[in-house]
Amino acid sequence: MRIVIEDGGDVPPYAQIRDQVAGLARDGDLAAGTRLPAVRALAEQLGLAVNTVARAYRELEQAGLVETRGRHGTVITARAAGASTEALRLAGQYATATRALGVPPEQALDLVRAALGLRADTTPTRGRP
Repeated sequence: MRIVIEDGGDVPPYAQIRDQVAGLARDGDLAAGTRLPAVRALAEQLGLAVNTVARAYRELEQAGLVETRGRHGTVITARAAGASTEALRLAGQYATATRALGVPPEQALDLVRAALGLRADTTPTRGRP
């Protein structure tokens, strides 16, 4: 996930984070279920105060775009990613079934790519801060 903070602008840093995360989810760069960096880790990466990032995450959660799952972190919601609840439910069932069968995650993803008619090397890449 790549977040860029512009210093000295009219938009405060927390709002820049909030808007960029929402945009990445909306544009499909952050899929439903994608785990966001921990607040402290993102604050350190961006050179910001922890409370600044925490405020951005709080506002995203209030808008229903992320969900905090305790020790499992903060994740993008289906609503933010534009995925239907049914599609997310079915994806969860697939993940549960492949885990139960002992299928490694990369192989499970390859099976989905094959079922969709995609080549295995078409995985999108994401920039890093």
